[in-house]
Amino acid sequence: MLAPLFAFAILAAPAAKPIPATNQACPVLGGKVTEKSKTVVVRDREYRICCAGCDTKLLKDPDKYLQKDGTPKNAAKK
Repeated sequence: MLAPLFAFAILAAPAAKPIPATNQACPVLGGKVTEKSKTVVVRDREYRICCAGCDTKLLKDPDKYLQKDGTPKNAAKK
């Protein structure tokens, strides 16, 4: 009797918000991005992208473009 209620509670629970995008360059092509740029969510984190097609590439092979900690591989070193 409780199992269906528990399952419903899990399905009805709101999803956690992804970490907001902070990248200044597209992780795929390196083009400049702004706050108005399209975003894509990868591993619970948003990334701004520069153009159509970058979302598909980033979702298909995130390890090619992102460090293990989520930092884009083409991010400027500080």
